Amino acid sequence: MTWETHFDMASLTKPTMTALAVMQLVEEGQLHLDDPVTRYLPAFGTNGKSSITLRLLLTHYSGLPPDLPLEDAWNGKVEAVRRVMTSPLANPPAEKFVYSDINFITLGLIVEKVSGLALNDYVRRNILFPLGMTQSGYLPDASLTPIIAPTQYDEKGILLRGVVHDPTARRMGGVAGHAGLFSDAHDMCLYAQALLDRLAGRPSSFPLRRETLVLMVTPQQPTAKTDLRGLGWDISTHYSSPRGDIFSRNSFGHTGFTGTSLWIDPESDSYVLILTNRVHPSGGHSVVKLRHDIATEAARDLGLISPS
Repeated sequence: MTWETHFDMASLTKPTMTALAVMQLVEEGQLHLDDPVTRYLPAFGTNGKSSITLRLLLTHYSGLPPDLPLEDAWNGKVEAVRRVMTSPLANPPAEKFVYSDINFITLGLIVEKVSGLALNDYVRRNILFPLGMTQSGYLPDASLTPIIAPTQYDEKGILLRGVVHDPTARRMGGVAGHAGLFSDAHDMCLYAQALLDRLAGRPSSFPLRRETLVLMVTPQQPTAKTDLRGLGWDISTHYSSPRGDIFSRNSFGHTGFTGTSLWIDPESDSYVLILTNRVHPSGGHSVVKLRHDIATEAARDLGLISPS
């Protein structure tokens, strides 16, 4: 493993790419956070989903179940879209925080519908290029295989290397709103620093205005709900252990199933990026405590004081 090793970023795709793409389109007036999803995807309204808004998707309060069913051998983006449109609810919309890949698959479809571009093309043009993230993208070229960290053996015994680990994204062809980005430490540091610079009002290449970015990283969940979520970012839920014990309660971040995580603290102008390969080679190990402990030690080494 080296500084140049490329990782399957898994669900870090959600806030860093898909949510940012959505908010760029919001900033341009092409999307509105409190519009129903059906304004953009009319077929989505079946099975009680007509009141779900973009904001509810972004905060995981939509009521949708965690994932599309994978028990049968379906394949292809067309079938995935059909299953998203016809998905039932697990809870009434706006009632409960349930982390759901379907939320971000849907958001990716909305970005494609409104922009007229495939999601990977939109991200390349509007996020990766402006940020100078030249080592990042979806569907990595075969020439990069030697520097990509392999994840695990698939159901056919083939070691996944440069092929997205997430089974739903894999069935969709490798590009989806919830997973699919490959990146490395250098590029993810560029992203985190540009984001901090934008929030601090410093010169920045981050492709969003400061006031729009503030919306993304402050609580946007339904009124009176105690699981705090920004627009794509986690703030304070049972997923927030990568904050550690010291970074501020105004910090935010996200994790990826493969062992990636990014936690950002504007108050101390710092971030912690962790790239591990926890699923290699046959399913992996928990890194929940590792993430927590690294963040705590990093904050301590920065001289920060535990929040009271």
